[in-house]
Parts: sequence; structure tokens; C-alpha cells
Amino acid sequence: MPSLPLRLSALCLALGLSACDDAPRFTKAEPGEARSGGAATVRKSDQNAFSLPSANLPPSRRVDFSVGNSFFRSPWVIAPSTTTARDGLGPLFNTNACQNCHIKDGRGHPPTPDAANAVSMLVRLSIPDAPAYAKVIEQVGVVPEPVYGGQFQDMAVPGVAPEGKVRVDYTPVPVRFKDGTEVELRKPVLQITQLGYGPMHPDTRFSARVAPPMIGLGLLEAIPEEAILANATAQAKENNGVNGRPNRVWDDAQQKTVMGRFGWKAGQPNLNQQNVHAFSGDMGLTTSLRPFDDCTDAQTACKQAPNGNGPDGEPEVSDNILRLVLFYSRNLAVPARRGVNDAQVLAGKNLFFQAGCQSCHTPKYTTAANAAEPELANQVIRPYSDLLLHDMGEGLADNRTEFQASGRDWRTPPLWGIGLTQAVSGHTQFLHDGRARNLLEAVLWHGGEAKAAQQQVLSFNAEQRAALLAFLNSL
Repeated sequence: MPSLPLRLSALCLALGLSACDDAPRFTKAEPGEARSGGAATVRKSDQNAFSLPSANLPPSRRVDFSVGNSFFRSPWVIAPSTTTARDGLGPLFNTNACQNCHIKDGRGHPPTPDAANAVSMLVRLSIPDAPAYAKVIEQVGVVPEPVYGGQFQDMAVPGVAPEGKVRVDYTPVPVRFKDGTEVELRKPVLQITQLGYGPMHPDTRFSARVAPPMIGLGLLEAIPEEAILANATAQAKENNGVNGRPNRVWDDAQQKTVMGRFGWKAGQPNLNQQNVHAFSGDMGLTTSLRPFDDCTDAQTACKQAPNGNGPDGEPEVSDNILRLVLFYSRNLAVPARRGVNDAQVLAGKNLFFQAGCQSCHTPKYTTAANAAEPELANQVIRPYSDLLLHDMGEGLADNRTEFQASGRDWRTPPLWGIGLTQAVSGHTQFLHDGRARNLLEAVLWHGGEAKAAQQQVLSFNAEQRAALLAFLNSL
């Protein structure tokens, strides 16, 4: 049997990969490449692949992981209730459990045409920035819609009107490869109907967002800030049109502006705040960091509804529950890659680099020695993200600013685990609003700073496209 380098060279010739000589030549997997999460990586690729604790988490610490998991999975109920540890849902909300959005700790999806509620896709709202709202913009990142707030909630407790209904229609967008192959993309058209509190501001901006996967979040939090900023510096020096920028966002606990790294526009600085805002916006649950219900002044029934706060003002989500959910979300492990030495996967990796995808999807980091959890420290990880904002073009624009992110900016999403989306979540719908029905469509929606990479992919023939997808599905 020929050696792997010879087999790869033969495959390059067969696929017409002249770039095998131009791009970095990967003839075999890099040392440790299959372990995307370092020592925390788990070796599972079935429907539960995203729901396991870090492989290096000792048994003594897995109890907290399991308890955090129970609060993540189990539904919250309406107050007052005998279930005092889980009451206080709403009055306005999108879902009653974290797991309903992050299906099996994986990716959400847009609502189907017959769906009663959007559930794992939410809609952000805002109105244009103005100097009069400077303090709000500094601390919230946007100017919320005056009546409906910053997030549209299509469910409510009895006696309170939901904010309305959400549905998504699509219009076709044809794209043609250089070899003549045509692909029909779909552009979402958001429909907001049955408004419960009157008309919205005439200049309301909408942004549909599906829930992202939960894996590896603690490792992303452990990437040193200077490593992320180094990505921006390196991209600026390359001067090839890719210009990632960090978002600068408000830290509720520290009461100051810091670097953002979580959310579709990097609008949250850390996992705890991400969880706190999800409890508040998605389920209407109070915490010590955000001790108020998500009701606007116009929503009087929402403000007057019973809540699940304790007799001494304790929040609905206690500090201990919040701690356990944080521990759980920090320690959801990244699955190992598959087929890293497969010749087609290696050819696809070369094509990935030829197209310049690695400019934004930075492959590798070493996590900080002082990570929040010891199991996450000093790990060589491969998330394939620079965690920076990039202008992705008008096709993907939501025209909604968020702190320093423009209406065309999106944070580079990590790619680890992306090939297991079908196994875990039961679908392959990608991008911030789930418009892409497969990975190829997701690539073809890239514009703006990624336009040159998209054009490279459009020049690939069928065999090359198959190789690129084999690489992406190996992640």
C-alpha cells in the first residue's frame, strides 16, 4: 500500500488541487489534532456527544456537573408553586428550560411553518442609537424597543399576553459554481404577528438568533485575552481584507467595559453573565446579578404578576443554582475529531487553508494557566475561531448594532463539533439564524471580509467541494 504522503499527492492530482503546492501542505494529522479540547476531550460521536463532562474532570467534581445538568434540563414552573427551587417562570418568556433551546446541548433551529412557538430561535429587538441613550448603549449595547424591550418573547404565563408570534418564510437565492453547478440558498424573511402590546417603534431592528452549541465554552473562556487580541494584530498586518476586531461590552459584575467573547456578536464578556441574561430574557427568571423581571413599563400585567422571589427578596435563581449551571456550562466537553488522517480530510484541510478560512477560524490556542477550572488550564485546544467580529457582508447583515458590533458584524463561531450537528440536534441548519441547510450553504453565505474565501470555494470542482466538506465534518 502507498504511504500516506503518496496517497495524498495522488488525491491532489486526482482532484486537481494545484493549491496542494501553494497552501500549507498537510500530509498527516498534527500531533494531538484529534483532541480538539486537549485533555478535556471526550471520545463519543452519537446523539449524546455534546452532553458529557470534561474527560479530565475527576469523579469528586462530577456531582456538581450532574446537579448543574439537572437545572439546565428540567423545566421551570410558574409561581407560586410548591416547587420553590424551580418556580418563577416568566411572566414573559421564550421557553421553560435551557435544554429546549440548546437541544441535547447542541444547536437550535428556526421554527417550522406549523410551530406554535419559535422556542430555540429568539428575536432581538432595538431601535437606532441616539446620543440621548448614551448610558443605555454603554451598559446594554443597544437601545431596546420601548414597548417590547430587547428580546421578543412569544410565550407568557396565564393572565399575561405574550408579545406575539414569530414565523420565518424564505426567498430563494441562486449561486453558481465555476463548473456550472447551481445551488439555491434561502434568505429568511422574518414575520412578527399578533402583537400583544400595540405597534412597535417604526424603526425597530430585528435579529433572529438560533441557540449555539454548548460544548467547550469553558475552554473558550480560558483563552487568554492577549491571544485573541493577537489575532486582530496579525490580521491587520496581513492586509488582505480580513480585519477582525474585539467587541467591548459591559460587565455587570465589575461595572465596567471589557472585551466580549460570547454570543453571536460577542456581546457577553463571560459565561456567568451569558447565563444570567439567558435566565432573564429567555425564561423571565431573576438572579442576584439581574434581580428584575424582563418587563417594560408598558407591560403592566407582566409587572404585576406573581414571582418566585423568596420572602427576603432572594432571586428566583439562587446563587447556588447559578453556580451549578455555570460549572455545568464550563465543563461540557468537546468531542474528539474523526478521520484526521484520512486522505480526503487532509486534502480538504489544505483547501480550507488555500481559501484563507483559517484567517478568521483560527485553529489553535493554549488556555491560560489560571483558568476558572483547573481541568481547563494549560490545554492545547482547536476551536477554529478567532472570537473576533468581522464584517460578513450585506447578505448576512441584520442591520442591528450591539456595543461596538455593526449591523454587518458577526463573531467568528467555533467550528469544533460541527460535523456532529446531525447526530446531536437532528438537523444541519447553520449560521446565526439557521438559514443554511448544510455546511456548503453556510460557506456560500460568507461575504464582506470573507468574500475572497467564498470566491475560492466557488472555484472548486465537485471533488474539491467534497474534500472540503469531509474536513469540516471531521471537526
